[in-house]
Amino acid sequence: MHFYLTLYGGEVLESQTKTKLTVEQQDILVGAAFGSHVKIIQSTELTGGYFNAAYDLLLSDGRATILKISPSDETDTLSYEHDIMATEVAAMQLMKSKGTVPVPEVYAYDNSRNLISSDFFFMEKIIGQPYNEIKEELSPQQRSCIEEELGRYSRIINEIQGDHFGLFNVSSKIKGTSWRETFQNLIGNLLDDARRLEAKMPIPLEKIEAEINSRIHVMDVVTEPRLVHWDLWDGNVFVREGSIVALIDWERALWGDHLMEYYFRYIENSEHFCRGYGDSFDSPNECARKKLYDLYIDLIYFIECYSRKYDSQGHFQWAQDNLLEGWERFMG
Repeated sequence: MHFYLTLYGGEVLESQTKTKLTVEQQDILVGAAFGSHVKIIQSTELTGGYFNAAYDLLLSDGRATILKISPSDETDTLSYEHDIMATEVAAMQLMKSKGTVPVPEVYAYDNSRNLISSDFFFMEKIIGQPYNEIKEELSPQQRSCIEEELGRYSRIINEIQGDHFGLFNVSSKIKGTSWRETFQNLIGNLLDDARRLEAKMPIPLEKIEAEINSRIHVMDVVTEPRLVHWDLWDGNVFVREGSIVALIDWERALWGDHLMEYYFRYIENSEHFCRGYGDSFDSPNECARKKLYDLYIDLIYFIECYSRKYDSQGHFQWAQDNLLEGWERFMG
């Protein structure tokens, strides 16, 4: 997850989940996708993400493309992160086919593991800037327009109905017959990850589980699986000339409750987004659901430190402090 950048200040972290490739290895993948006559003219590693490795490539046929490489099977990841590159590709292709929300085009996807020990895909390079990088430079009017537009796009995404609750990838084991069961599986698997990784939790896991179990009944009102991007923070919103030109990083997409979207988290408080979306969802039940999703995100921030092994003690301390603050909000 990338949300912490909004709070933590944008330190570039090095994650152990990234599968780094030499230019020679990248050239092999380029040849397989675009033809052996196509070569790399320039390759630049992208450091904004913290799970997949990614490279900005300029090719000899004039094409500019982004190459993304998944972690290898040997890499320790959280339960919900298994095989999520397949989700990213499928979700972008779904949205591209509908033509209602701007997303990059997927040029090629390979999960055969014949060339490298990871999945990889090439996608269109978007000409624009991540919203988080330019947000402070924009006027209040420009921000309001972008966030209202994001609210409209989020509503369009969330209006897409699925045939099951759970992670977008149909092969995923994290699903359920109801949203209540599915979310219980999602957060339960995360707490199991904490046990497996021997995470030193600042709050006892048994206490967390007891509080979740006492409140999980609020999920019963969610009866229709809706498409949720789930990672639509400002860094995944590309902007050009005051308008959104692409929404990226669909790897965590799921079928569930629209209130899981990033702009409904405590981190953001945008009346412009809510105006674009058409509602702020402040009923007692909706607020209770949002508090559970807030806790889920705060738990991910902390527990993923043990799988990704970030090279930053400062980030670990931030994640722990943030979880304790989040727990106070949850209990309050």
